[in-house]
Amino acid sequence: MPRRQRHWAGRPPYLERPHFQFSSATLNGARPVNPERLPIDLRTGAPMRSRSQPGYYPGYCTLSQQKFWDAATRETIRKRVEETPPIRFFTPGEARLMEILCEHMMPQNDRDAAHKIPVLPFIDERLFHKKTPGYRFEDMPPDWDAYRLGLQAIEQMSRANHGRGFLELSWREQDELLKLIHDGKPMPGAEEIWKRMPPHRYWGLVIQDCVEMYYSHPFAWDEIGFGGPAYPRAYIRLEGGEPEPWEVDEKRYEWKAPPSCVSDPVEPEIATHKFHPPHGQGGTH
Repeated sequence: MPRRQRHWAGRPPYLERPHFQFSSATLNGARPVNPERLPIDLRTGAPMRSRSQPGYYPGYCTLSQQKFWDAATRETIRKRVEETPPIRFFTPGEARLMEILCEHMMPQNDRDAAHKIPVLPFIDERLFHKKTPGYRFEDMPPDWDAYRLGLQAIEQMSRANHGRGFLELSWREQDELLKLIHDGKPMPGAEEIWKRMPPHRYWGLVIQDCVEMYYSHPFAWDEIGFGGPAYPRAYIRLEGGEPEPWEVDEKRYEWKAPPSCVSDPVEPEIATHKFHPPHGQGGTH
């Protein structure tokens, strides 16, 4: 059945502001890092300091290999690092709320200010240009409507249950509210919105964007030891898990989540595709 694209009209007054543009430097200002939000070093029991390159591959830099890329690839990657898109889709009020949402979903407290990955601006760019992944669940509105409805729902639930706006809550209170959306059991206060889109699908939409924008950035490639674009040089060691000559060896360290974190990795995941039977083969296909 053809789907009509519905554009959500009207925003609550606490999210409505004059339209404007600003860069990730505004969003990721030099705010002091709360030690309670830093990962814990299991060797010392102390919070781990913020660093320019977190992860298990110290000293590795994907950008050091750019001379082996073709011109088009090199320019595409350069823009990701040097040209952060302005905020054009979200209003200032929405952007401030969305920024905090991104920080909960993809924490970057272990990164210093100069190496924060601008997740929100790239989500904003996708929505502003109305780019889609090529599909949409039949029980979901268009992505640009879903984002605004979700932010409205978060604010309504916060005020209904805490008597304060979401940005006025403590980090723990924010985390608890968001985890209930993740669990598919949102707090009261936004029932009409959740009738229009299932909370687990909204969560899947936002977390997918956060993950994709984060791991499409070269700083994230350094963090996970990804060798970067394989064209035109290609990879030569395709078996046995051996690193390429330009890669570095993995150096793991033991850590645990900060005490302010309420999520538990052993809990079952409420996935976007949870209520649909699997099709085809298993594995990665």
